[in-house]
Amino acid sequence: MCRPINHRGTIVLLIWIAVTAASGECWSDQPDDRRRPNVIIVFTDDHGYSDLGCQGVVSDIRTPNIDRLAQSGVRFTDGYVTAPQCVPSRGGLITGQYQNRFGLESNPQARDAKIMANFARVQTIPERLQAAGYATGMAGKWHLGAPQAITSHGFDHVFFKNSNAQGFWNMNLQGQDIPPATQKGGGYHLDLISDFACSFIERYKSDPFFFYLAYRAPHVPLDAPKKYLDRFPGDMPQRRRQALAMLSAVDDGVGRIMATLESNGLRENTLIFLISDNGAPLKIHKADTPGGGPGWDGSLNDPMNGEKGMLTEGGIRTPFVGCWPGTIPGGQVYSQAVISLDAMATALAAAGLTIDDTIDGVNLLPFLMGESDEAPHDALYWRWLSQSAIRQGKWKYIRSNDREFLFDLESDASETTDLTGRYPDQVQHLRTLLTDWSQSLKPPGIGTVPSEAMSRQADIYFDYYIDGKLRSPTKPKRRPNRPTPKRETEKAPR
Repeated sequence: MCRPINHRGTIVLLIWIAVTAASGECWSDQPDDRRRPNVIIVFTDDHGYSDLGCQGVVSDIRTPNIDRLAQSGVRFTDGYVTAPQCVPSRGGLITGQYQNRFGLESNPQARDAKIMANFARVQTIPERLQAAGYATGMAGKWHLGAPQAITSHGFDHVFFKNSNAQGFWNMNLQGQDIPPATQKGGGYHLDLISDFACSFIERYKSDPFFFYLAYRAPHVPLDAPKKYLDRFPGDMPQRRRQALAMLSAVDDGVGRIMATLESNGLRENTLIFLISDNGAPLKIHKADTPGGGPGWDGSLNDPMNGEKGMLTEGGIRTPFVGCWPGTIPGGQVYSQAVISLDAMATALAAAGLTIDDTIDGVNLLPFLMGESDEAPHDALYWRWLSQSAIRQGKWKYIRSNDREFLFDLESDASETTDLTGRYPDQVQHLRTLLTDWSQSLKPPGIGTVPSEAMSRQADIYFDYYIDGKLRSPTKPKRRPNRPTPKRETEKAPR
């Protein structure tokens, strides 16, 4: 017999990460006067670890609304995504599975019909919640197939809007159903998708709902309007100003969403997760090139080493915030490793649905409510083309092409000291775990999805970020303004 969950109110799963869950019980016996929690996931794009005010890393960022979420909830210091690139990271988030299980390895594979057919067979968060009676919607960046097919993955209402160019929708900003159609103009794309989210909330304020809000910010092309740029005067790289402005637009949107929830009595017991899809692309040099096209997006990953396209911390450890006032104690700084996969598990548990063995994430609510002081995961795993990695406790092992690295993240979160020579047994242990895990992937194994171009780039990036060498046509140069990384070689003490 299913027992009712004694939680009232709304859960907002806001990605930049958000995680939550109730007890995993079902709702079939729930009294009619109790509503199931809502879930909102907000996902930002190429948004580096540094760039939230609550991170306390840089002083130029302005994100007061998101900072308030962290103050009333949880800031995750060790929150990860499943890939250092947009498409696979989004595939993992929306399915709750390591996306490599259905063969989605990198951005180009979103154009592979067979792989996307595999993706279509995996149940998404909105499909599972839709089957349980939730209204479902999304706005912003999709990147997992044609916009016209988004509704086939469990979304009732869609506003695909990836830029100021044309979009696609089947509900307007007044919350009215319209025939699926191209959308053009109307304002700044980041503002428009925030408007859509607020309209969706107003429409379904009396019903359980799930909403996925995917801001394309601060991803290039950098396109912040003057309204937001003017908030950041002074001397700074223009690409940095653009990133700060775009994130300020995101923060305004989050503030308006929370105000809409508050005005409808939905704020209390609202679970909020905020996550980025991967770290910022620095292109090594952080060149402040004119215009807002390809290159550095102006965001920063400090103090994490590396960038988008790497399985170092700078590529996969991202901003991550969770909040559920009245249920999750506020003011927490949670330092155990969590991952975007946990969003689905937490959302399903919060809705009283079963977390089956196809889901790789963990319901985080018991850990955030003090019911368990264990680590949510024994280990976290990654495979992205020629790179693979595992984190178990404080230890992080990375394999890139034929190179291996071992880091102690407890004492060296910036991954500056490679310990492979000092702890060979630990290297072997983690390599074995990673290899065993990889047998469940499509195709199985580590380093089995080669990309010549990305392998060459990985060598250049690891030369620079780990070995401290900057390649040139003649000879490597030590990178300026950074201490030379160390490579431990002495034997471990007996």
